[in-house]
Amino acid sequence: MSQTPDPSHVTVYYFVDEAGTPTLFGKRRQVIVGQEGCSNYFFLGKVDVDEPAVLGQDLEELRKTLLADPYFKNVPSMRPEQQKTAVIFHAKDDRPEIRYEVFKLLRRHAITFYAVVRDKQRVVAEVHARNRKDPSYWYSENELYDTLVTHLFANRFYKADLFQICFAKRGNKSRTSALHAALENARRNYENAFGYAPKARVEIIPSTPKEAVCLQVVDYFLWALQRVYESGEDQYLDVIWPKTALVYDMDDRRALSYGVYYSQNNPLTLAEVGAKKVGGYRVSPGTYPGDHTA
Repeated sequence: MSQTPDPSHVTVYYFVDEAGTPTLFGKRRQVIVGQEGCSNYFFLGKVDVDEPAVLGQDLEELRKTLLADPYFKNVPSMRPEQQKTAVIFHAKDDRPEIRYEVFKLLRRHAITFYAVVRDKQRVVAEVHARNRKDPSYWYSENELYDTLVTHLFANRFYKADLFQICFAKRGNKSRTSALHAALENARRNYENAFGYAPKARVEIIPSTPKEAVCLQVVDYFLWALQRVYESGEDQYLDVIWPKTALVYDMDDRRALSYGVYYSQNNPLTLAEVGAKKVGGYRVSPGTYPGDHTA
């Protein structure tokens, strides 16, 4: 009879990054969501990587191979001084031929992707509603980010006794304590839901895509998801979906008030995203907190 592995010997490696920005307002507090330079959606995602060292090494080897290819000799992003593809893979900056090679490599590795999505117009409406109740309330971008951290790690603290969670750095200030608090909220929510308090230890490692190569992996997955929501393009969604465990769309409330969990049993499609947008909630640019009435 086989025995269940001792979870004390299991370490889970997560790499966390964002796509879009949590920005809602301009300098004069006008709504700028959807305007040039400001995304309509904010995404927080993570990848669970079985062998991060091996995957990181494979990505570095791929970069060396591509840099040595004469086809890319005169490509600006392949010049080291540009600090782009020659240094790190970044889906937004990489040429389509580069993306193809990166996605082909990622398909060979054991990776599981999770993401949480927020429609920023809905967040604006929530800020307005809160301001009507409490005029002193002031929206913080970190507040939105930390809330999504809690949702992203819901129900994940039973798999091992040690979680090494590498977060892409945000700005110059350390946010380790805030991230620990957000993860503790996730743990507490798990205990409230299931009556069991996971004892897993958590190590938070703030880093950059250059230092922690697997952050480049979650960037690629998030970019593919972002293309669906922002550009109505699902070519890359088809590539990442076999490795996608969950996409929680908190604002797809057509059926349930808390949103929709898209998974292998309930796939996210371009049609689903399009259907959500029809008749969806929108705030006119230029409105201010407290001025909107739902």
